[in-house]
Amino acid sequence: MAKQKKPKHIAVAGNIGAGKTTLTELLSKHYKWIPQFEDVDHNPYLMDFYEDMPRWSFNLQIYFLNGRLNQLLDIHNGTETVIQDRTIYEDAHIFAPNLHDMGLMNKRDFDNYFNFFKTLQSMVQPPDLLIYLKASVPTLVDQIQKRGREYEENIRLDYLKKLNELYNRWIENYKEGPVLVVNVDKNKFPEKEEDLGEIIRKIDSLLFGLF
Repeated sequence: MAKQKKPKHIAVAGNIGAGKTTLTELLSKHYKWIPQFEDVDHNPYLMDFYEDMPRWSFNLQIYFLNGRLNQLLDIHNGTETVIQDRTIYEDAHIFAPNLHDMGLMNKRDFDNYFNFFKTLQSMVQPPDLLIYLKASVPTLVDQIQKRGREYEENIRLDYLKKLNELYNRWIENYKEGPVLVVNVDKNKFPEKEEDLGEIIRKIDSLLFGLF
């Protein structure tokens, strides 16, 4: 019997509106990878969180962390290569610190959350490849408006800008494994096939050593 090739874990990271879901769909189709998406529709905390952020921020972040950990366990125990839309790192390095900085999560809750994340992190494998979709705030705003999700209508520019700063700092310090940075201001992979082709060539090179 031929030796089973170890399945890989590809993760797509990026700010709100960067195009994570679109790229996840396109790459899963091209490589026949199993896509894993964030389940926003069935989150029992989201509505409460938007009504009263300081009260529900910790609960919401724990819910996300648990969901993401379950995804990682599925990937680890599965036999297929999986591409994941958003990572466990983003909750801990971008969204929770941002809530804390904005005064929407108190220090005690943030410290508790972050220490819990670090414990979990020591127990799970990092992705074989992290793809980071880097976009300026105007590009994010443009893409958020195009998809017209009701709950995203009131996202403020300073909020997106702050998240972008946290994302860029996280990626600069990310040492867990290989990273492919895609500049979404220039690379229009949803519309242009040659732009998507450029991303695929880079993935082939990083994952399979193909040029």
